Formats: sequence, C-alpha cells, structure tokens
Amino acid sequence: MEDYQQEIKNLVSKVSNNKIDQILQLALTASNRKYYRVILENGESYIAVYNDIVKENEAFISFAKSLKEIGTKVPNVYQISDDKLWYLQDDLGHQTLFDFLNSNRHKNDFDSKRRQVYQAIIKDLINIQVNSYQTIDFSIGFPRPSFDEQSINWDLNYFKYYFLKFSGINFDEQLLENDFDFLTKKLLKVPNTYFLYRDFQSRNIMLFDESRYYIDFQGGRKGPLQYDLSSLLFDAKAELDQDFRKEMLVYYYDNLPEAIQKAQPQFKDTFWDFALIRIMQAMGAYGYRGLFEKKQHFIDSIPLALSNLKLILSELTNKDEIPYLFSILEKLPDAPVLKKYLPNKKDNLLSVQINSFSYKIGGIPKDTSDNGGGFVFDCRAIHNPGRYTEYKQLTGKDKAVIDFFKTVPEMDIFLAHVYEMVDASVEKYIERGFTSLMVNFGCTGGQHRSVFSAEKLNEHLTKKYNVNIELHHIEQE
Repeated sequence: MEDYQQEIKNLVSKVSNNKIDQILQLALTASNRKYYRVILENGESYIAVYNDIVKENEAFISFAKSLKEIGTKVPNVYQISDDKLWYLQDDLGHQTLFDFLNSNRHKNDFDSKRRQVYQAIIKDLINIQVNSYQTIDFSIGFPRPSFDEQSINWDLNYFKYYFLKFSGINFDEQLLENDFDFLTKKLLKVPNTYFLYRDFQSRNIMLFDESRYYIDFQGGRKGPLQYDLSSLLFDAKAELDQDFRKEMLVYYYDNLPEAIQKAQPQFKDTFWDFALIRIMQAMGAYGYRGLFEKKQHFIDSIPLALSNLKLILSELTNKDEIPYLFSILEKLPDAPVLKKYLPNKKDNLLSVQINSFSYKIGGIPKDTSDNGGGFVFDCRAIHNPGRYTEYKQLTGKDKAVIDFFKTVPEMDIFLAHVYEMVDASVEKYIERGFTSLMVNFGCTGGQHRSVFSAEKLNEHLTKKYNVNIELHHIEQE
C-alpha cells in the first residue's frame, strides 16, 4: 500500500471498524492541498485532506470549531495525524452552489430558485462575519491574522505581476503604485473587526442534505464585511447578472444589524472598492494558474473576469481618485497579448463540448445547452491502467498512459464506434443549424480511460470539422 493510502487507513481506523473499499483522489484545486474520497465497505464515506502547510491546517480546524459554535454548517473534523499534515472530515457530497447554478440555469423557475438560495446564503454569511468574532481566534490566521496593509499589497502585486504584466500593456509602475497606495489607505479606513472568509464563492458552498455547508475557509482572518460579499457576487463562473447582484447587495445591507448600518452609511459605495480589489486578486490567480501554468480551467475564467471588471468600473464613484489605475484597467479587455490566450470562438459554428467525468464522484454532467443533444459513453469496459501502481498518479494525458492504451485493442475498437456515431451527429447538426452538442466519457475515477477518450475525440473532430470545441476533464479541473 502506498504511503498516502497507509496514512488514510490510519486515520479511518480511529473512527470506524469498517474496511476501506475505495480511495479516490479528487480534482486538484488552486492550492497544493490534496483531497481523497474514502469509501468504506458499509457505504460510509469521508474526505481525507493532505496539506504540508501545518499552520494552514491548524487555522482550518480552529475556524471550523468556532464556526460550528455559532450554528454554521461546516465539515466535522474527526481525526488529525500526529504530524498535522493529514486530517479526516465529513464527505459533503458532490453538489456545490456552482453545480446548482449550472444545472438549473435554463429552467423556467431558475430566477426564483436562485433568489431563494442566495438570500439564505447571504443570511449565513452575515452570521459568519458578525457573530463569529466572539469565538474565532484571529491570531491563528494564516498567512495573516487580519486583512491589513500587507495583505492588500500582496493582492495588488499579485495582479500586477501575474496578470497585468502578462497582458502586454505598458504602464508606469510609479504612477500605478501611487494609485495602489491611495486605494489601500481608503480600504483600511473601513471597519474590519469581522471574520473575513476570504474565498466565499460558489465552489466553496456545498448544497448537501437540503442544507448549506461551507468549506475552504482556512484563509480566514479579521477584516471588513464587503470583501466576502463581493467574492460571492462577482464569482466569475457563477455568471450572475448585474441587476441580480445589485438586488442581493441591497438584501445583504437590509439584513445587517441596525448598529452596523448606522456605523457604515457608505457601505454600498465602499462595496464597489472591495469588489475591485477582489476581482484584481482573482485575476492575479487566473494569470498565475492560467497564463503562467497554462491550466485551461483558469484561462476560461479570464473573459468572465474581464466582463465583471467592466461592470465594477462602471459603478465606482472614485474614478478621479485613482485615475491611472482606472485607465489601465479600462484597457485590459483590448490588450493584444492577452487576447491570444482567450478562446478563439468562431461565430455561428456548432459548439461541441467534450467532457471526461467519474461515475462515482461527480456523475454524468448536466447539459445546459439550448437543444440538449449528445452522447454519454461508458469507458469502464476497457482495461483500466488505474489498477497498476505506476499509473495511479497519472492521467489519460500522460505519455505512459497513452502508450498503455496502444496495447489495449478494445480502446481502438471503442473509439472507432464513437467516431462513427459522433461524426453522424456533427454533420447532421451542422446541416440543421444546431448550436450545441455534448459528448461525455465516463469511467470509475474520471482519470485515465475517460480522459484519454475525450482527448482522442478532440483530436479527431479538430482535424475533420470546422467547429468550436470545449474540452473539460471535470475531475481533473
């Protein structure tokens, strides 16, 4: 048994007498943390977490305890390894707020459902921010105990060095720093005695057992109210419309305790300042993970972030206070170097979305296209390289796995049938003017067979047809 499996086995043995049936590594996040779904023989499941930053683990565990004390639904932490690198927590299922939005977006009652869910989440957020100060130990916050000048400088420089410099826009660094300094001082004047969750967005809100659960708050610290609200409302891939954002901003303010409303009469104006720095921080992450590390998932978020940035700039009331920064931000959507990293969409062409997925983890992806046509191919009849130790940490994109499938005749037969069926639909869809086709490949873990098949279909269609292709490896993103 590999080292990580033994560590997980040790944790589980302290909470259950049942044997482990499966250990499935979940998709990597923007951090270096690793998550494993542990399924026991009796059907129970847990999430094992590995993180080599002990202080971050200590912050998460401490904050989880404090948030639970004020009635917030967060994962229970059942066991912690002696070296504090591993811990075992609740498995809260598969559906995030992001998944809920995607699966309901085209339904007739979407607006009312979305409003109901967001209003409930906003009330939870206010409770988290306002009431947790009585129990939270802010001194344990990592990497900073508060959203102070240094925290703001880190965010602004993250944007400058990992997004702005990649964009190809020439800028005067001193003039930019002057406006950064002004913005920082303005933000620091806003009351900051509340719990700042830091990454309060749709992928960190779980909808489980008819309740809302909150995860990934290890970056929490003392800070202002507006930051987390802007994280929620300007979450790029949630794709909220501006009218809905403004409605939820008013709803949030109206539900704040009266004492806070009186102390912050300019709350709604300062909200847009925090929305600006939050989206700049997010764009820094998209630049680093996408433009620098070439991870498509983050590159895909850039057009959405630029669209949100434009909306935020239109709401700012202090444009004349940061004129140089404002002028630079206005230029970003037209940056010539940046455009080459964005998807090259061809108007009026058929869009084919190709997904790899796991039957055991996320299940069959929802089709949110207008016409809802497509295929689901089950790859589990094909010999699985995941059974062998040398392939366990690899995916269907790695050369060793690709070479493995060259020795598996059923893969070629399977793909030949796939090509025949998909080609027929592509040609008929183009002829009839349809706009969307979805093709899904599923296997046990969404790691080897499904990823390889999705990659091969992408290559096949790219060579044969003039279509837009969106390729997503859901468990790997």
